[in-house]
Amino acid sequence: MTIERIQPGSRMSQAVIHGNTVYLAGQVGAPGESVTAQTQDICSKIEKLLAEAGSDKSKMLQATIWLADMADFAEMNAVWDAWIDPDNPPTRACGESKLATPDFKVEIIIVAAK
Repeated sequence: MTIERIQPGSRMSQAVIHGNTVYLAGQVGAPGESVTAQTQDICSKIEKLLAEAGSDKSKMLQATIWLADMADFAEMNAVWDAWIDPDNPPTRACGESKLATPDFKVEIIIVAAK
């Protein structure tokens, strides 16, 4: 099986396709913005990367969401719930973690079918 890398960089690729599975790197929003704005930005980035990989949000298999503060859970969920395909929700885990910088409040990692 071949491995295709999308937007590869020196440290990581934004997406990797192996077989019929698409793995996205953790996506973050504009630093310093609100949880709502960051989550909206992340969802937009996910859609673009999935499209570039030949997939879409209806084919998401798994989402891992990291919040800098679990107090932002409801605010992030308001955006997430309005964005996901309600007929095809992925499995999901959400936890609290210190992110790369204090300016990031949300990071989302996706695995999808092609």
